[in-house]
Amino acid sequence: MSKQPSLRQKIYTVIFEAETPGGRNFDVLLLLMILLSVLTVSLESVVALHREYFDYFRILEWFFTIIFTIEYILRIYSSPRPIKYIFSGFGIVDFLSIVPTYLSFFVLGSQYFAVVRVLRLLRAARIFKLTRFINEGQILTQALRASLTKITVFLGAVLTMVVVIGSIMYIVEGAERGFTSIPVSIYWAIVTLTTVGYGDIAPATPLGQILASFVMIMGYGIIAVPTGIVSVELANIEKLSINTKVCPSCHKEGHAPDANFCSNCGHSFEKA
Repeated sequence: MSKQPSLRQKIYTVIFEAETPGGRNFDVLLLLMILLSVLTVSLESVVALHREYFDYFRILEWFFTIIFTIEYILRIYSSPRPIKYIFSGFGIVDFLSIVPTYLSFFVLGSQYFAVVRVLRLLRAARIFKLTRFINEGQILTQALRASLTKITVFLGAVLTMVVVIGSIMYIVEGAERGFTSIPVSIYWAIVTLTTVGYGDIAPATPLGQILASFVMIMGYGIIAVPTGIVSVELANIEKLSINTKVCPSCHKEGHAPDANFCSNCGHSFEKA
């Protein structure tokens, strides 16, 4: 006779897994709650609606917060590794989604930070078993990790460049043309090099304009470098077929359909 799952295991299956009918129904309901809570916070920021329906907004906000708090506690309770869940990506987002409302007791207006709940919509991929999106997301994450060292070196070189350019512009233009300090000049160099171009500070001398033109042209080439680095890493990563299974040990999501062990921590999956 097979051993019946405990209450804790049943809660884990419903809350963390999307492979069962109960898990899918729970996640769809959770998705709707997240959408409604974000809509409530957004509408509350409208002054006219805030004044007229303040009490209703307060009731709704506390309703959603209490629901999400209970869910968060259940996730901690049912997880085999509660600390792992608490400090995982989704665990941090889940915690941040309930904190703002409680902080509103001490910091006026902090409840608007509850819009961070929109990040929880990332669960939509597993809710609707869109494993292809989970797979693509993992591929992108792996490519970014593989590119981290190269991009860090590149950003260091760019940072050195803007410091040098900003310092030169401070000497060339001076405070009377808006370049009041080296930090302000570095800000101008960053805005110009990234092709943002706010226009709040602009060189007026011929030498300054020549240097600015050089920075603008160089900006187009610099923007392409990180894209090329990540593109190469993306091309080198092999695409794998995965499902929405969540590891109960490290909470990594997405494994090969026939996987017996977690690809991240090596935890052994129980046979169904």
